[in-house]
Amino acid sequence: MATLTTTITEEITLNGSDRGSTNTLSVGSVTQIFNRIVACPSGQDTTIANFQAAVNTSDGALKIADAKYIRVSNLSSDDVAMSLQVSLAENGTADSSASVLLGAGTSFILGGVDAGIAVSDANADIIVAGSLKDLESIIIDGHGSNAVNIEVFVAS
Repeated sequence: MATLTTTITEEITLNGSDRGSTNTLSVGSVTQIFNRIVACPSGQDTTIANFQAAVNTSDGALKIADAKYIRVSNLSSDDVAMSLQVSLAENGTADSSASVLLGAGTSFILGGVDAGIAVSDANADIIVAGSLKDLESIIIDGHGSNAVNIEVFVAS
């Protein structure tokens, strides 16, 4: 088993004062890595990661209980919409979605996704940790006129 170490550093001097910071995260007991750059065509939805109860449940599935760290990076100069497909029934089938803008050159990081996400349409309620659901997949919406390159990195 290995330990994944990630470091995020922000460097800025504002009004003569250093306001940057560095944060380091160590993720232990990593036995698998899923890493690829996906060329997502314009005008198409592209599934870049699929999380299921077991790796043999569907083609290319990652075992949801093992995923400890997920990073999605937009390597292109165009913004894209990223959809986090949620399985509210926790049965491996998406029945809800949360979408975020993944700006050009930016990254989005998640910890574990087994009971790690939820959405609320009614009253914008805050959902407590014990009520979170499973992330079923991550989809890139190629809505722009250009194809985009997206990197996905999962440590399990």
